Order: sequence, then C-alpha cells, then structure tokens
Amino acid sequence: MLFDLERVRRNVHAATTEDLLDRVTVSRAGMESQALEVIEKELRDRGVTAADIASHAERRQDETVSRPDGPSRCSLCARPAVSAGWGWHRLWGLVPLFPRYYYFCQEHQPRKRPPPQREMG
Repeated sequence: MLFDLERVRRNVHAATTEDLLDRVTVSRAGMESQALEVIEKELRDRGVTAADIASHAERRQDETVSRPDGPSRCSLCARPAVSAGWGWHRLWGLVPLFPRYYYFCQEHQPRKRPPPQREMG
C-alpha cells in the first residue's frame, strides 16, 4: 500500500482534536513517521501543547484496555477501547450467530441496566 502524504494531510485536517490526540498517543506505534509529523503539526496549529499531549497519553493509559500486542481498539470504530466483554455476533444486526469477544470505546460501551426494583409490600 502506498503512503499518500496529501491524503493524510486532508484526513488529519478534518479529524477532531480528540481523534488526533488518540492517534499520536495510543496508536503511535503503528503509524508512519511522516503521518505522525503531520498530526503533531496540526495539533500545534490547534494550540495543543506537549503537556496536553502528555496528559492525554496518561489518561488513555489508565483507561484503555490493553492486550499483549498493545492497546485495544473498539470493535465498532477506531477509538481506543475502554471496556471489553462477550456479546453476540449478529447477522444483519438482528440474528445472533455465535458469541464473540468485543472491545468498546466510551461511545459504544454498552449501558449497564439498573437492577430490577423490588416492590415493597
């Protein structure tokens, strides 16, 4: 696969600051050095300091689910995973086919249901 620097620049310019911070910290190990330079420049242009990046890295390190090969990504998007658990792989999003282990970012994390309330009586 060829590295397209101009495409990377367009992508980085359109990305959110949070996404860029995740790329430059959590996903850093798997990225091209040229892409990292573009991201770091964009963050500087947005007023993000080295201290901001370090703070983000520390926060993500505390909350991101890690595997032996590095930090996990959400099974549903590219964000860092903050939780994991079993769920059903579904056909067309409806028919459960087989159990599967999922990783979830903050946005896709399943909501915990409150325990059923007992009636006093």
